[in-house]
Amino acid sequence: MPDTALRSQRIRPPEVDRVAASRAAVAARRARASVKTEIAAGTRSPVEVLDTASRNPSGPEGTLRITDFLMSLKAIGATKTADILSRLEIAPVKRLGGLGKHQRARLREFLIERFEQPTTHHRTRLTVLAGPTAVGKGTVARHIRENYPDVLLSVSATTRTPRPGEVEGVDYYFVDDAEFDRMIAEHELLEWAKVHNSHRYGTPRAPIEDALEQGRSVLLEIDLQGARQVRAAMPDAVLVFLAPPSWDELVRRLIGRGTESQEEQRRRLATAKVELASQDEFDARVVNSTVADAAREVVDLMEVRARRSRRAATSSGR
Repeated sequence: MPDTALRSQRIRPPEVDRVAASRAAVAARRARASVKTEIAAGTRSPVEVLDTASRNPSGPEGTLRITDFLMSLKAIGATKTADILSRLEIAPVKRLGGLGKHQRARLREFLIERFEQPTTHHRTRLTVLAGPTAVGKGTVARHIRENYPDVLLSVSATTRTPRPGEVEGVDYYFVDDAEFDRMIAEHELLEWAKVHNSHRYGTPRAPIEDALEQGRSVLLEIDLQGARQVRAAMPDAVLVFLAPPSWDELVRRLIGRGTESQEEQRRRLATAKVELASQDEFDARVVNSTVADAAREVVDLMEVRARRSRRAATSSGR
């Protein structure tokens, strides 16, 4: 047998080894994803994660890329991540466990200054899901409603007409302009906005406040303007940005659903570009590659937040 064939035979791992290596790689990715979810939900301190990575560079914290770590932090997106890495003189390909002594010290100082501030024990269980038009917010929200009954999905009011398949009181409360004006005047809406220079949408306040008072986890599926209003009214709410896999896919989804005229499509795509630029305002980012995976990731964030709320309530004696 030729030498090259012998060498090839010697270095090629057995099939069982390849399967084991593949399973180990999947487990490692899931462990890192879990760390990112905990950071985004606030159940793990960024400094603690960094310290764990330093002690165990081969663990899930240590093998987490610095870019993924920073983008898991509250209100830090791709643009801010690049700026932070430039200031701290850290290459974006670095992993937390592979940082040099001085890089680690600079990063730790940044994290302490920005995130290690005293916080109150009280935490709401309100999660806001927002994102650009046609990204699939409604589809993901419906999947959560149908498959995760413990999550209360808020039903918004809107002045637009129902789309095919939408049900009154389930997908939206469909109201006319006069009724919407009355709800605004009576302060019955937690937030409201005019979307795409067209119809108005708003979140009825009473069902949200009642559910939160009962300790339930509530999900709001709203637009960017509404998310900003909720952040101002309830600073403890977690804002999750639902992003498309790519711009081309977003365009395909909008055109493919065939519910808007060409003029309306152009207007919505122009708005979507502005909405995509707002990702840094959000606490977490979920890519809607598949509805089931995106829904599961949103619910994971909510469950981690709920556990934190229960622990906070216990520690405060309530």
